[in-house]
Amino acid sequence: MDATPPLNPALASFSIETIAFEEFTGNQTHPNTFSLNLFEHLKERTGVPAEVRIGGITADSTVWDPNQEAALNSFIDSTGALRSTKLGPQFWNSVKLLPEGTKIIMTLDLKSLNYTGALDMAKAAWTGLGSSQISRFEIGNEPDQYSLHLNAQKYTAMWEPWSVNISKALGINYPEFQVGATVKTPLWPPNSPQAEAQFDCVSALAAGANDGHTVATCSEHTYQYSNCNPSTTAAAMLTDLVNHTRLAQFLDLWQPRIHSVRTQLGPDAFVIGEFNSVSCGGRANVSNTFGQALWLLDTTLYAASINVSRMYVHQGAPPTSRYSLWYPVTSQSGPIKVFPSYSAYLFVSEAIGQSRSLRLSNIFPGREANGSSVAGGDPSAGQISVYGFWDESSDYPTKLALLNLEIYKTKDSHPRPGITIDISAYLPKKTQEVTVRRLTSPGTDELSANLTTWAGQTFASGVAEGGIVEEKVTNGQVVLEASSAALVYW
Repeated sequence: MDATPPLNPALASFSIETIAFEEFTGNQTHPNTFSLNLFEHLKERTGVPAEVRIGGITADSTVWDPNQEAALNSFIDSTGALRSTKLGPQFWNSVKLLPEGTKIIMTLDLKSLNYTGALDMAKAAWTGLGSSQISRFEIGNEPDQYSLHLNAQKYTAMWEPWSVNISKALGINYPEFQVGATVKTPLWPPNSPQAEAQFDCVSALAAGANDGHTVATCSEHTYQYSNCNPSTTAAAMLTDLVNHTRLAQFLDLWQPRIHSVRTQLGPDAFVIGEFNSVSCGGRANVSNTFGQALWLLDTTLYAASINVSRMYVHQGAPPTSRYSLWYPVTSQSGPIKVFPSYSAYLFVSEAIGQSRSLRLSNIFPGREANGSSVAGGDPSAGQISVYGFWDESSDYPTKLALLNLEIYKTKDSHPRPGITIDISAYLPKKTQEVTVRRLTSPGTDELSANLTTWAGQTFASGVAEGGIVEEKVTNGQVVLEASSAALVYW
């Protein structure tokens, strides 16, 4: 059994675009109870709220205004382009609406090269939220994309003294910063000159980013596909997204960096601080489907299996954000709504539960000598993925996550295929009775949360509707239809 260290209970966390943050929480006068209920459902299952990163591209044009009455004001020019965003003291009251105990990663502006502005924001956040709620500061969003053409050395020359001086100004004498937040996909092989020259967490640490002992975690961003231009949009297809082989091959590119960072900073130190399926807001009929839910579930569990500590799924601003788990406000895209993908985070949170010793392993296709689950080939052609969850005191897993990623669309006229997965080898006894909770919808391309069920319940209204549905199985054989997943426990 090749299992991870104990899973972080906040594995399934969020990154929220700075400009959109107040839409997700509301304010003290008008809290967004729809959104807040959705956050709360996750905490109910683990006992620990999802962490929230306030960041994204708009963080690098956000400044602090202590005299501003509004929580957040954005300045749009005559062409419709965002120029800047200002936060005022009321912003922290919006943050405090999140479930009690929510930890915040606050992104500071690096792109403007204005240290005083970054320090002002850090001071305001530290005063407004306090050390108990601020988990980490992050300086800059995706600095490897800046027009400044930064490399690891130039970045570190700014980042390291900024982190040291901000720490001193706030009286912080422990690591409180998240380094990196880079987004370019690693080149392969990792020991090639081109790969070693990339600007990423590892090269920043090698350049001295932690010389001042300010680094707590390293973050990198992952987008498996892109909608940023026509040439990349064509590849962002539902049939490619919902495939274990493809997502595992993609995430495996980060394994050398994950290993290096954990060796230098500790077992909980590598996070994917922003991710989603398709960059530039997602793609219609891909990122807003039940297929995205299956992709999000498999991506989160596979990343955890290769020792990513926490995953922060990015939530953008309507109407351009098709990959969000829900729309918190009515916009040009339509009314407030939950998307099918929210159900994946319910699944993950329930799988982790209240345990603080739960470990994870990818059972099928399984771990190969090089750490991948698919490098030697995937016998199911990317359609089946199975994960086991072990408590430290158990020789057998106590839960299994079963995913059937075979595409089945809502308008398909043929009978829905299915498979039978034999789990008997993982049970303490052959006649062990197990409970099965299912993640289902009419098909991979389903768009409606009303028709997406987790354990028989829907969450389209922001709260659970319907009764919990679960099954009992006593023969070690679990039937799983195409485009569905099941959590099995005993």
